[in-house]
Amino acid sequence: MAKTPFLPLMFLLLFSTFRATLSANITTDESALLALKSHITHDPHNLLATNWSTSISVCNWIGVSCGSRHYRVTALDLSSMDLTGTIPSQLGNLSFLASLNIRNNSFLGFLPTELANLHRLKYLNFGYLQSGIFDNLSKLKELGLNGNQISGNIPNSLFKCKELRYLFLDNNFMEGSIPMEISNLTSLKVFVIEYNFSGRIPSSLCNLSSLRELSLFKNSLDGTIPECIGNLSSLSVLDLGINNFHGKIPENFVEDCTLLYFRINNNQIEGSLPRSLGNCKDLKLLDVGNNYLNDTFPNWLGNSDQLQVLDLRSNRFYGKVDSSDVTFTRLRVIDVSRNNFSGYLPMNFFGNLHAIREVNEKKVGTEYMKDIAAGNVEYTVPGLSFTTKGLETEFEKLLTIWTAVDFSSNQFMGEIPKTIGELHSLIVLNLSHNCLTGSIPSSLGDLSELESLDLSSNKLHGRIPTEFKNLGFLAVLNLSHNNLEGLIPQGKQFDTFTNDSYIGNLGLCGLPLSKSCDNE
Repeated sequence: MAKTPFLPLMFLLLFSTFRATLSANITTDESALLALKSHITHDPHNLLATNWSTSISVCNWIGVSCGSRHYRVTALDLSSMDLTGTIPSQLGNLSFLASLNIRNNSFLGFLPTELANLHRLKYLNFGYLQSGIFDNLSKLKELGLNGNQISGNIPNSLFKCKELRYLFLDNNFMEGSIPMEISNLTSLKVFVIEYNFSGRIPSSLCNLSSLRELSLFKNSLDGTIPECIGNLSSLSVLDLGINNFHGKIPENFVEDCTLLYFRINNNQIEGSLPRSLGNCKDLKLLDVGNNYLNDTFPNWLGNSDQLQVLDLRSNRFYGKVDSSDVTFTRLRVIDVSRNNFSGYLPMNFFGNLHAIREVNEKKVGTEYMKDIAAGNVEYTVPGLSFTTKGLETEFEKLLTIWTAVDFSSNQFMGEIPKTIGELHSLIVLNLSHNCLTGSIPSSLGDLSELESLDLSSNKLHGRIPTEFKNLGFLAVLNLSHNNLEGLIPQGKQFDTFTNDSYIGNLGLCGLPLSKSCDNE
């Protein structure tokens, strides 16, 4: 009887054992994912219902990625699938899982403690937190809890994750204060919280020298802003808007300041704008609206040749707006409404707004103002509030094509500069509630992109320029409470405006008013 060679036999045995082990391991992963599927109570797009089937390999399931070496599940991405359900403990059996993303769904309940067994996990985007959940997740680099229904405080175990770089806690129901231990996360680049957090900004946060984005937008934080925040030389985004901060803006922004976006709107900030903000040469957006700032117009910001959005609205700024020595060539949104500015409207200032003077190519698609502000994380600029179309409107995101000039509710006098008619890309123009005199320049009829024009509550006289019929996109026109006279232009956009556009001008006649024009 012939003998079977030993080495080939051993190879066959080892291969069979390896294949059986591999099959057992992938079966473990499959069982864990099927357990998750069974915990989904609502799958409106039938993504898991139709795709997660034992008839096909688990590695081909939607949202599942497997490693090429061990053929195990390494990533699970179910983000923005509108799923509802809970997370089962079996998910802790995905021992090769390095990335878990379940954001922008409606997962309820608690994050199972079994997930602490996932020692390879580096990226976690999800829901509820228990106190010790991060004890064994030392390799975690990204934690995204945004877009779910999370409540509770930030667990102390999180501060053991020394390699954490990105922390997103926005758009949830979390509460409590920012712990002093935040300084333990020395690798942190992005820190975002939103809505229900309270208390003060701990000064220990200034120890995070790698921080590039700090967004504490729309919380109930109070106290003063730590002076040391100005020393964070890597910071690109600083958003402290819609809180209860008081005191002054830090005055020590470093000479090599890298700040791109700074918002501190809707607080109780006093004092003046720190001149050290002029060190931030790449600043694109500055929003200090709705505070108690008492200062003159920041001409010195004209040297920041990247500045695109300047919002000073609803403060106590005063004096003239005059930038004869500097230019704001890239500025496309400026709102100085509801302040105490006076003097003539600045002709040179409007003449230097080259970004609005240039004609935009026709708008194709939707593009928002954004930057790669922290590593490879895209920062989309949150919107601003504008008084447009007669109402104050908050825009969730800021379109790159958006252009607006709002000088309303001040004490400007004199005539409207004809050079405003050269701002060919302008979409919103509001000069209402001032002391402007003279006639309306016909050059405003050259603003071919204009959608909203408000010149109400001034002392303007003369006729409404017939050139206004060229404004094909004009949706809102308010010329009320002036001294205008003569026939209201007819046809085109003028057929859409009501009496409210002209009320308080006793000399006007023609439709839509009931007063006819006898001699026209």
